[in-house]
Amino acid sequence: MAALARWCVQRRLVAVLLWLLAFGGVTAAAAVTGSAYSNDYEVPGTESGRATQLLQDGFPGLGGDSDTVVWHTTSGTVRAAAVEQTMTRTLADIAELPGVAAVSSPYDKQAAAARISADGRTAYATVTFDTGVENLDKGEAQAVVSAAKSAEADGLQVELGGSAVGLTESPEGHLAEVVGVAVAAVVLFLAFGSLAASLLPIATALVSVGTAYAGIALLSHAMTVADFAPMLGMLVGLGVGIDYALFIVTRHRRGLKRGLSVTESITNAVATTGRAVVFAGATVCIALLGMLILRLGFLNGVAIAASLTVFLTVAASVTLLPALLSFIGMRALSRRERRRLTEHGPEPELPTGFAARWSAFVERHPRTLGVLALAVITVLALPTLGLRLGTSDQGNNPESATTRQAYDLLADGFGPGVNGPLTLVTEVDGGDDKLALDNLDARLRTTDGVASVTPVTYNTGGDTAYLTVVPDSSPQSRQTSELVDRLRDEVLPRAETGTSLDVQVGGVTAGYDDFAEMIVGKLPLFVGVVIGLGCLLLLLAFRSVGIPLKAAAMNVAAVAAAFGVVVAIFQWGWGSELLGLGRAGPIEPFLPVIMVSVLFGLSMDYQVFLVSRMYEEWLETGDNRRAVRIGLAETGRVINSAAVIMISVFLAFVLSGDRVIAMFGIALAAAVALDAFVLRTLLVPALMHLLGGANWWLPRWLDQRLPRISIEPPESRAAHERLTDVVSELEKEQRGDVRDTAG
Repeated sequence: MAALARWCVQRRLVAVLLWLLAFGGVTAAAAVTGSAYSNDYEVPGTESGRATQLLQDGFPGLGGDSDTVVWHTTSGTVRAAAVEQTMTRTLADIAELPGVAAVSSPYDKQAAAARISADGRTAYATVTFDTGVENLDKGEAQAVVSAAKSAEADGLQVELGGSAVGLTESPEGHLAEVVGVAVAAVVLFLAFGSLAASLLPIATALVSVGTAYAGIALLSHAMTVADFAPMLGMLVGLGVGIDYALFIVTRHRRGLKRGLSVTESITNAVATTGRAVVFAGATVCIALLGMLILRLGFLNGVAIAASLTVFLTVAASVTLLPALLSFIGMRALSRRERRRLTEHGPEPELPTGFAARWSAFVERHPRTLGVLALAVITVLALPTLGLRLGTSDQGNNPESATTRQAYDLLADGFGPGVNGPLTLVTEVDGGDDKLALDNLDARLRTTDGVASVTPVTYNTGGDTAYLTVVPDSSPQSRQTSELVDRLRDEVLPRAETGTSLDVQVGGVTAGYDDFAEMIVGKLPLFVGVVIGLGCLLLLLAFRSVGIPLKAAAMNVAAVAAAFGVVVAIFQWGWGSELLGLGRAGPIEPFLPVIMVSVLFGLSMDYQVFLVSRMYEEWLETGDNRRAVRIGLAETGRVINSAAVIMISVFLAFVLSGDRVIAMFGIALAAAVALDAFVLRTLLVPALMHLLGGANWWLPRWLDQRLPRISIEPPESRAAHERLTDVVSELEKEQRGDVRDTAG
């Protein structure tokens, strides 16, 4: 690491130009090729997946995405001549647009009764595209929206719903990123007092995250990458990127104050804190790549995209940042700090103020504070027990969205189930099967939870049939999920008796339920692997059994509490409308896996930075109380500053207007806040004081067999501390050094 830092300092212009060249080249390539993001939630082998495949094979014209155009009159009815002429002309225009395979109008005689509400004020048409939403061009969907909206007039409201229309509502601006970076810049300036030093972490993070953002667009051409993956990568990348740079710049500034030259201070900072950054970044990547063991194509792209972002932020922190630091030289210190260094000479930066007082306070009251921290985490984690995974339909969208307006109009006019009908598909072999299907139609109409059923439709060959079941509850409702189970477990097996029918249940709710069931089934293995690998890394780094076990427990606590906050806001609806995130609804099935990966990685960061300093002091003195007190006092301030930055960046993404990204932002912000201000600076040190020397216990046989790795090499620490003795004992007493003050 030291050699890498010296190379970057000595060839600083080359290092900066290489990064700018990479950023420009990848961005230009992404601009030329565009992106190919795909939200393909289907899991091979599930019943809903088989239903979709049967429908596509038997009815090729129905394979594309189907959306709705809804119109509502405030006076008169939709059957009025003027309204019918306007909408018939509009639907004809839509039918001629590129990408549109078919348009089904309610003014066709056979459809009038089903697609015009009982009060005659609401009607809807179905627009079928020639491909699924995952392969649909956003411009084609926007053309349909524009054509439909052009029909609006006084007394005639036109709204659109569906997955393709949802593409047109994805946020285009970067307000969230701008706000997050601005807040981070203010916090850095307050922490450093130097404009130059506060801008470098921002610049480093922007270059690395910008390169990753464009790289993810290129990656989407090679594998399935969800459309929220770039935003998720940016969210995580900005948070960890600014934080990693903050830790290195803080160590560099401390070296300058101790009298080291600019080059020596940068080299020492990268060789010490830079190693911790690499170690922390590796834990984040391992946690993210743990999603690969689930073997779900949808999550594979998210895992690799987020890992790519973290990798580039770590690389920039230990290469680009040292080069930029060498450019600003002593301006990494504020004017007052430079003046003091000139007048009084070098001196170590001793932990004083609130950080030192808090560290001593925790040492005096470990039991009381530990119980208090545990109570806070427990209360926040309780809502997690009610976590429900499922479809978050367009009824959760903000009230101003056209998809939300269409959803509400359909629910009011036809019942909530129209927004998410179930599709029953089967292969047909002979007259007995057809007779059974005719009887199934009647049986379904009397099934609890069914509002209506369409007649059976056969394909041209007569070997495949489908019928549509409209529930009497919304797609995201628990009652709709119960209906899916009832059909699969009770109704359909009885109807299939004595026939060759094998009816598959598909549809939005069925697909999400199957996806959720698949994820929940694999979640224990996934969590076990992530925890196990994280514990192994900590075991190797700190030569202790207790440290990894406590870290695992703390990580689980942070995840549970963060999910409690998510459940309260998004599932219970506490403030979701006020935040512009729509009304309450279930949690997306993929959220737990992604959040566990990200949160475990981020939680490990603070564990590494906090415990590494404690471990360093323990190796020197063998005094656990002193090690915990000094480690907390010396790292508390920088961890809190880093946490404030990360929380600000994450919360800013609530402004994105995207429900999924807002979930990530709030969950990550809550987890980091609890991790930094409750777990790492309160519960962890309290437990370590209570456990004493047992914190660092490792069986001798295990110690002999484990390879030895070090986060901060002894020679680097010796260089870093070599000027400490310039301060006399009298000066230490005047400063109230926490090193010499017992709790």
